[in-house]
Amino acid sequence: MVCLVLFLALLVNANWVQVGQAHKLADSPNNLHPQQQALERERGSIIAGTQTIASSVAVDDQFKFQRQYPADSAVLYAPITGYYGPFVAATGLERAENDILSGQDSRLFISKVSDLVTGQHQRGGTIVTTLVPAVQQAAAQALNGRRGAAVALDPRTGEILAMVTNPSYDPNPLVSHAQTTALDAFTKLNAGADQPLLNRATQQTYPPGSTFKLITAATALKQGVKPDDSIPAPRELQLPQSTAVLKNFDNEQCGDGENDTLIDALTISCNTAFAELGMRVGAGALAEQAEAFGFNSTFPDFGLPQAKSVFPTAIDAAQTAQSAIGQFEVRVTPLQMAEVAATIANQGHEMAPYVVKELLSSDQKPISRTSPHQTGSPISSDVAANLTTMMTSVVKHGTGTAAQIPTVDVAGKTGTAQHGNADANGNFTAPPHAWFVGFAPAANPTVAVAVIIEDGGGELSATGGAIAAPVAKSIMQAALARPQ
Repeated sequence: MVCLVLFLALLVNANWVQVGQAHKLADSPNNLHPQQQALERERGSIIAGTQTIASSVAVDDQFKFQRQYPADSAVLYAPITGYYGPFVAATGLERAENDILSGQDSRLFISKVSDLVTGQHQRGGTIVTTLVPAVQQAAAQALNGRRGAAVALDPRTGEILAMVTNPSYDPNPLVSHAQTTALDAFTKLNAGADQPLLNRATQQTYPPGSTFKLITAATALKQGVKPDDSIPAPRELQLPQSTAVLKNFDNEQCGDGENDTLIDALTISCNTAFAELGMRVGAGALAEQAEAFGFNSTFPDFGLPQAKSVFPTAIDAAQTAQSAIGQFEVRVTPLQMAEVAATIANQGHEMAPYVVKELLSSDQKPISRTSPHQTGSPISSDVAANLTTMMTSVVKHGTGTAAQIPTVDVAGKTGTAQHGNADANGNFTAPPHAWFVGFAPAANPTVAVAVIIEDGGGELSATGGAIAAPVAKSIMQAALARPQ
């Protein structure tokens, strides 16, 4: 009886593993057998503009086909394409769109039948991305090797025009059919202190610094504050129930030293004014507005791995003041901040970001095309219009003048985000992250951007206006020059 029970247990377990857990095991990133098996077929290409950024070539070994990324652009696109080889788990679009690329998607049935009839070997479908090579290249050149990320998108549709992250990596060694080569390359990259395998645009969160003042301003505008209204703006702000004293950048004076208008406070990025404003509107309202923009969640069906942007909960008045200027425990991805800028640009309508434009069959016939769709309206058109006016003032007269483009009105907001540990005097020992978010042309936007340069590129006195704004300018110029 004992032996019979044991045999029955073995049979039940075997059936559960082979049937009940089949799908889970097949999709496990640790199960490389499906990847290895798929390399017996020609995998489809990934395209950006007119450039093929991932393809397959025939090889004379057990796998028959090998993934290949063009040497001149492999590093540039690696955070988006990811990689697909026999010995390292797939990432990026290679993983997210595997069914199409491998030819397993049910929508490729007709292509499969056609290949059988014509005697051709099975081939996968093609992924056409939204990326614009000229904008992608401009972003990479402007970042100039500095650690950080840049995202550019079309605010009218949500199309990602460029997504660059530094440092990046060459995916070709990772897809080698020599197991030692692939595993050694992965081990080295995975152990790198600079985390080159991390897509900083979507997977890394940072304190947003003063770019978060856009959300604080949106909350105040929603509650009835007008751009020209006077708000408290002291030289120093004693945070309630705290020994901390908040100062403005470089101990500057805002307005008359006691009060300033909302538009001028944003133009010169007045910390004390927005900290006071944050406490006035309240933590609950700030959290509600941040979450309306997408904080504390991720963008659905985006395809690439994402980290959640975070606005903290259960915070006191002092923490609310710090959060209102993008400090304390507020954290954002560059993609999230690009979406905030794009939503303001699009009159308050938030469009879902996407990087896959179209799917093609193995014979390059259209299968499906992504339709832009609105995910919500975090702010009204009136609030968006007021924010646009205020952000235009930032670039014309304030901290964002380095983002100015001749003959084009640019709307933007700078950010200089302190991070790390502070010394005994409250001074941070690490250089601040440098931010810029914005869009152009201000009156009829066709591009929105977010740029972060980690640790200000190594400059202890770095600011978003000096370091990140020129990068954003170059990206916007390239995007404005693309065919519309």
